Amino acid sequence: MPKTTILVGLDGTEQGDKVLEFAKTRLGQIDDCLLLICYVIEWSPFAFQTAEENEKRHARREEELRVAQERIIDPAVSQVAAEGYTVKGIVQHGHAAEVLEAIASEYGASQIVIGRHSARSVREHVFGSVSVRLAASSPVPVTIIP
Repeated sequence: MPKTTILVGLDGTEQGDKVLEFAKTRLGQIDDCLLLICYVIEWSPFAFQTAEENEKRHARREEELRVAQERIIDPAVSQVAAEGYTVKGIVQHGHAAEVLEAIASEYGASQIVIGRHSARSVREHVFGSVSVRLAASSPVPVTIIP
C-alpha cells in the first residue's frame, strides 16, 4: 500500500471536477500516493417506507450503486489512472460525512478533499452540510474546495 492516501469525495456535479483537479496537484507533489475517489449515495436506514417499497429496496440500492459506479466513479478513475496515478474508486450508501470518515480511517488517509456547497435543503440547514460535519469531526485534515 502506498505511503500516503488522499480521499476525494465526489458528488456527481461539476464541483467534483475542481475537487479532482486539486487532488491531482497534491498527487504530483507526493511520491507513492494512492488517490481514493469516493461517491456516497445518501441512504437512511430510518426512512419510512411501505411494505412494497421495502421489497424493492435492495434491488433499487444495487442499481443505484451500479449506476454511480458507471457514471461517476469509473470515468474519474480512468482519467486519473491514465495520467499515471495510483487510484481506487469506491461507491457506498450512507450519510456522506460518516462514510467518508470511515473510509479515511479504514485506508489510513492523510487528507480528505471535498467540494463546498451551500445548504440546499431543510435537512442540511438543520443537520449541517457534509463539509461542515467533516470539518468538525474528521479524524484527518479536510480540504474544502470552493
